[in-house]
Amino acid sequence: MTEHGDRTVEATKPSARGTGADGATEAFVAHRNLLFTVAYEMLGSAADAEDVLQETWMRWVNVDLEIVEDPRAYLVRITTRQALMRLRSLRRRKESYIGPWLPEPLLTAPDVAEDVELAEGVSMAMLLVMETLTPTERAVFVLREVFDLDYNEIAEAVGKTPVTVRQIAHRARNHVAARRPRTAVAQAENRAALLAFQRAVDTGDMKSLLDQLAPDVVFLSDGGGVVQAALEPVVGAELVANLLTAGLGRLAGSAAVQPAQVNGHPALIVRIDGQIEGLLAVRTEQSLITGLYFVRNPEKLSRLDQETALHR
Repeated sequence: MTEHGDRTVEATKPSARGTGADGATEAFVAHRNLLFTVAYEMLGSAADAEDVLQETWMRWVNVDLEIVEDPRAYLVRITTRQALMRLRSLRRRKESYIGPWLPEPLLTAPDVAEDVELAEGVSMAMLLVMETLTPTERAVFVLREVFDLDYNEIAEAVGKTPVTVRQIAHRARNHVAARRPRTAVAQAENRAALLAFQRAVDTGDMKSLLDQLAPDVVFLSDGGGVVQAALEPVVGAELVANLLTAGLGRLAGSAAVQPAQVNGHPALIVRIDGQIEGLLAVRTEQSLITGLYFVRNPEKLSRLDQETALHR
């Protein structure tokens, strides 16, 4: 198995008919990026996704490869089951989390943005929507809508019948549809909103940024109880405008903002004295900012210095 930092690019589909540990390693490495993406979309946490991959590997290496017809499907099944167990324990941890919880952001390559379905699935906005699903609904939704697995494969992964999985998929799809952006968002809209934010930091000109706030805009800031952040969602254009005006006033002259592709979408990395201070992502609808997501928890910023490979 490769080291954590390698993030090996997905190779061609291998056979599991190799000998012993060599065959297991070859198959696992070839599908590692896919497995990480499955786990990350289910958990919203790269650190926990890496733990799931370690647990998957420990089980995979003890499988008799002679009975494995499709290594990819087998590995996805193990990963899904491990991620489901981890997701249930994460839910208990989040109940005691200080302030709003936001997904761990990932610096991603341009090819993620080019895959529209993958980019939407890993976006900050969609990961937050999926937080409102039950663990099983989330697993079924991810495997069906993002990875296009058939119902029989999903049923084996989540321990349900295909008929039940169809019902869960229908329920999850409706639940997500009611909460996702009502219109498809062009990358250019998010980029324009972030440019207004960058201009406000660089020049102190707040007008173009404030003009883009939707009346019901929501600002979420995740400090994890480690650094200062709003402990409750800030809702409404006036309140968010006041918060941004005060916050950007403190950043003026000391902060630098760096455009980046994060979770398949435009975002801004905020640095102070060269160190990453936070990550800002936005959700836009009809050219207005409906969501601002500011991740400040230092434990969630380690994936912004190096691209993480995602695959489906």
